[in-house]
Amino acid sequence: MSRLLPLTFLCGLLLLTSCDKQMVYDQYVSYPNQWERDSIAGFEFVAPDTTQTYQLFINLRNTSDYPYNNLFLITRLTFPNGRVLGDTLEYRMAAPSGQWLGTGFGEVKENKLWYKENFRFSEEGTYRMEIQQAMRKGGSTRSLDTLKGVTEVGFRIENTMNQ
Repeated sequence: MSRLLPLTFLCGLLLLTSCDKQMVYDQYVSYPNQWERDSIAGFEFVAPDTTQTYQLFINLRNTSDYPYNNLFLITRLTFPNGRVLGDTLEYRMAAPSGQWLGTGFGEVKENKLWYKENFRFSEEGTYRMEIQQAMRKGGSTRSLDTLKGVTEVGFRIENTMNQ
């Protein structure tokens, strides 16, 4: 009976991970409950099929230690030929009531944040996605040195629904 429990757990885990048919790429960088200003979450990946379109997401896991209701990010997507697509983005992290947005039970919430919709990788080769926090305090022009409450930052590519 004691051997049956680990086998059952392993089968359940394989079943859960094999059900994500939309996922093409999904990676995370972990942070020890804070994200430093100079710490850039970097992700390298080979372009999927260049004839198809994809949904691109930034995933963020935060705890209740996160002190803000929004999040500013700077992103850079570098193409194989060196061209860079840069963006400054703002996301809402909490409702006006103070309730955290995102999914999850308990202390950690996971937010799946839209980055690009129906995106086509126009070149074959290796791409690099970089994500950096850009939160500021009270009108300052400089980003916070430390952003508390962030435990992981991820990047995800999904097949579009119509494929």
